[in-house]
Amino acid sequence: MLTRTSSIRFALFASLAIAVFAVAAWKLNAAFQIPEPKTEPKIIDPGDAAHAPSDAIVLFDGKDLSNWGAVNGGAPAKWEVKDGAMVVVRGTGAIRTKQEFDDVQLHIEWATPAEVVGEGQGRGNSGVFLQGLYEVQVLDSYNNKTYFYGQAGSIYKQYPPLVNASRKPGEWQTYDIIYHAPIFGDDGRVKKKATITVLHNGVLIQDHAEVFGATTHEPVFPSYTKHGKGPIILQDHGNPVRFRNVWIRQL
Repeated sequence: MLTRTSSIRFALFASLAIAVFAVAAWKLNAAFQIPEPKTEPKIIDPGDAAHAPSDAIVLFDGKDLSNWGAVNGGAPAKWEVKDGAMVVVRGTGAIRTKQEFDDVQLHIEWATPAEVVGEGQGRGNSGVFLQGLYEVQVLDSYNNKTYFYGQAGSIYKQYPPLVNASRKPGEWQTYDIIYHAPIFGDDGRVKKKATITVLHNGVLIQDHAEVFGATTHEPVFPSYTKHGKGPIILQDHGNPVRFRNVWIRQL
């Protein structure tokens, strides 16, 4: 049985403990309070299906390839511009943006040939390379069997798409890509891997996927080499794939 003195001491101890806990809780809460924003979010025009957001860089407006060049040697891009689209000309090589980027939101529309020729990887094949190194596959994947991490919307040879959201051959399709570049330490090692999110025709098919390294077509595991900003590259895989309405926002 507690004596009166013991009861008083216990009450005092309990009160002190509660006070200490309350102070600690207040400090913890203060430390995790959401800071008041210092500036109001910038107002932009979001655009529509035919117009890019007002803060975007338009990379292709359907008129010319002035923002693009050949990957090899920095020569002018030799793809064709026809009916508001740029079309892969077989054998002319990949093209790249003259400007280089790191973290971006990229919108690009593409269409594989309406006339189906070939199968698997030989059917409507191209690719979108982020920072010139990390490929999101372009392919006619409508009723076209191939290896899963090589179909449309795959992070090539690394991640298959969550679903196949492909339209029929010849129809226009969209990629909306959110890309965060890898972060490297002073020693050249990767501290944070690149991540890619892709919406294909408005459907989420890559959800913040961590890229294992630069895209490789060889049977080896991908790896990172330290780099800075890089271009957007569109691949010439020998098929007359079309692209239009290409814009990018730097994040």
